Amino acid sequence: MSSIDYLKRLFDRLPIEKKSRHVFNLPNTITMLRMCVIPALFFLLMAPEQIGSLVIAFFFMVAALTDFLDGYIARKYEIVTTMGKYLDPLADKLIVNTAMIMMIPIGRVPAWIVAVTVLRDLVVDGIRTISSAEGFVIEASRLGKQKTIAQGFAVTALIIHYPFFGADAHVVGMVMLYISLFLAIYSGIEYFLRFYREVIIK
Repeated sequence: MSSIDYLKRLFDRLPIEKKSRHVFNLPNTITMLRMCVIPALFFLLMAPEQIGSLVIAFFFMVAALTDFLDGYIARKYEIVTTMGKYLDPLADKLIVNTAMIMMIPIGRVPAWIVAVTVLRDLVVDGIRTISSAEGFVIEASRLGKQKTIAQGFAVTALIIHYPFFGADAHVVGMVMLYISLFLAIYSGIEYFLRFYREVIIK
């Protein structure tokens, strides 16, 4: 049984009231707690050695796992809120982008890739905000979700950096980072085309 399956079964047993719409419900609380990992990412500026890199990577992976957990709880117990829809992707972007920015000074991530990624996120967020104001909600696309997963693997490997289980974590991370960059650009174009068809033309 995987750790995610175990956590799902654990939360299935909790007496969570369905239809709850409180701002500080369990999924939103998990999302906000996930952002507490951000201060730990600043230790990357110290160019940690192998053990330190593994510790920071561990905290990053825990944050990534809770991303799946809060979404599962929100859907299963029907406590999806407007705040949660905006807070969850915001937390993901803050954590991932902070990690990448912190790795620029120590040479683990090219600055231009971080710049393109952050710019793409800002544009997509702007598109989705304008669309929502016009009464059209652009949901997260399949490519966007794949980009998020690829980024998670990439950033984890780049934080580890050193050889791990016989593999060069940095090389693996860079390969995954380029894949996530391609998905980020491709999905960004997809978001813009949906925005153009549903908002600008109409």
